[in-house]
Amino acid sequence: MFSRIWTLKIIYYYLTLLQQQTLGSPIWSQRETEILSTNWTEMADEWIKAKDRIAERISITLLPSNNKIHELPPISPSFIFTNSVDVDQLTRMNYSRMLWDMEYSQKSGHLSLFVDKAMKLLDLRQVMTEVETSVMSKVSCTACKVGAGLLQHFIKAGKSEEEILNSIFQFCVSLKIQSVRVCQGITLLMGGEVIYVLKEVEMSSAQICSFVIGDACEDVYNPLHDWEVVFPPVNKPTIKPPVSPLEGAPNFKVLHISDTHYDPYYQEGTNAECNEPLCCRLTNGPALTPSAAAGKWGDYRKCDTPKRTVDHMLNHIAATHPDIDYIIWTGDLPPHDVWNQTRDENLKILRDTVKQMVKTFPGVPIFPSLGNHESAPVNSYPPPFAPEDNSIAWLYNELDEQWRQWLPAGTSNTVKRGAFYSVLVRPGFRILSVNTNYCNNKNWWLLMNSTDPVSELQWLIYELQGAEINNEKVHIIGHIPPGHSDCLKVWSRNYYHIINRYESTITAQFFGHTHYDEFEVFYDTADLGRALSIAYIGPSVSPYYDLNPGYRIYYVDGDHPKTTRMVIDHESWVMNLKEANLYDFPIWYKSYSARQTFQMPSLLPKDWDSLIDKMTNEPNVFDIYYKSAL
Repeated sequence: MFSRIWTLKIIYYYLTLLQQQTLGSPIWSQRETEILSTNWTEMADEWIKAKDRIAERISITLLPSNNKIHELPPISPSFIFTNSVDVDQLTRMNYSRMLWDMEYSQKSGHLSLFVDKAMKLLDLRQVMTEVETSVMSKVSCTACKVGAGLLQHFIKAGKSEEEILNSIFQFCVSLKIQSVRVCQGITLLMGGEVIYVLKEVEMSSAQICSFVIGDACEDVYNPLHDWEVVFPPVNKPTIKPPVSPLEGAPNFKVLHISDTHYDPYYQEGTNAECNEPLCCRLTNGPALTPSAAAGKWGDYRKCDTPKRTVDHMLNHIAATHPDIDYIIWTGDLPPHDVWNQTRDENLKILRDTVKQMVKTFPGVPIFPSLGNHESAPVNSYPPPFAPEDNSIAWLYNELDEQWRQWLPAGTSNTVKRGAFYSVLVRPGFRILSVNTNYCNNKNWWLLMNSTDPVSELQWLIYELQGAEINNEKVHIIGHIPPGHSDCLKVWSRNYYHIINRYESTITAQFFGHTHYDEFEVFYDTADLGRALSIAYIGPSVSPYYDLNPGYRIYYVDGDHPKTTRMVIDHESWVMNLKEANLYDFPIWYKSYSARQTFQMPSLLPKDWDSLIDKMTNEPNVFDIYYKSAL
């Protein structure tokens, strides 16, 4: 059992080891200030609440006793963009001349021949496509280096923020990167933060772009972003191979909704083929041809989810799955109009969506996590060291108020601190919700210091250690899947170590963000042939883009003496958007069941590993998976 003294000893051990590892590094002074300003005794009281927490772990749960047996099904992709861009020419590009010419071009109002040739080589349309799909190449890497280098040049030249913003806007318009209004909105919303961060960091454009772009931009070492979490001095339990859940035992039926991206301004019949990040709105004008018109129930092009589609899906779920035990909701509520968002607008979408979920699923516990689109501007999640004017408290305080309808009051401290929390679902079964925006490489604030912002991963270790001591099983939920190209390598690496250490405690992970129906397998770092954990990535409700709206149903091992709390099976449900628009009659149907479709004996990590081998060696099996997951 935890005691308050034991808790403080562990925290002291963390701090001592952390100091030994980081003392003398450039980031230590900032980290030390944050640590010293933290009341660790108070935090221990909040996170553990000694006697109350022990009692809670034993008796206070959010779900009633469940002996239901839900009927199970019978047992029986990343977008890649290629074109003719010469990557070798990109690597030989003369950045110095390009920067000089670009500044001269801005003053003269005309692009030089060199800049014009360079911009054609860069193919900025491809860059925009790669940013939208999170599938980067050297084209985006080169564009990033040019942009970062230009901003750094302006900053060193002593230009004011207003002058730099004006230059960004002019380049955006003259190079036809986006429409005038999108260029203006992006510049005003995001430019100030980016300029502030670049003024504060001493990094080369190569280091910056390796951080922001990821693998496609080389792996440039940066000591400022090389850190390790600290584990308590408790030995890892002896590994016991997981066993398959008992057939016919009680189970939970769980709904997973992700990436709704509800667009309150979606308008049927408007132009769905616009040249902006989001279409199908009155501001895009009427469609010039019938084929370019936005559909009634949504559109496969760059359009988000109409309200009628969200309503129809939720009503369908309530009618088709009235026996849902609880819901996991993994974020991204606002639409993709990232150039035109305000805090008030995003908060309204949050409140309206929460209200709709409460109304549709009365009395059903909902466990949410935070997406990257909830903030305004998008991806902006400043850590505590950011200036007060940029504080994210406006969002976290509202999340605490809205999520409190499902979460106990004890979660308020960590929700307000970093939008993460721990809840006891049933005796011996806990859910941990993590805020993956602190791994988001599009979160520019992390360039200043990415070292475990708000100590979230250290908190995760702390909660998992407590769960291990109390023989609890844990599900982790979040938005951005660790290991994804949008998640910082250093954060993903540390998270991977945590999964490895607590493999006996963590029985499933659930994420969203990619919009695709996917899964991730985690392997033993000491034995890469042994699968030890599985992360389920749910499909998006939004069709953005070229997707059918979807959701997931999981069956989880329930309340009985030999429960494993493993996922027994999962179903993916979709709506064929083309047919819904053609016949004005949406039909939601089960696309596939994992065990039934792939003939899996169970959904243990080793079974998913075997499926990967099978898909590798038998193309027809991969084709079945690919078609089922779309």
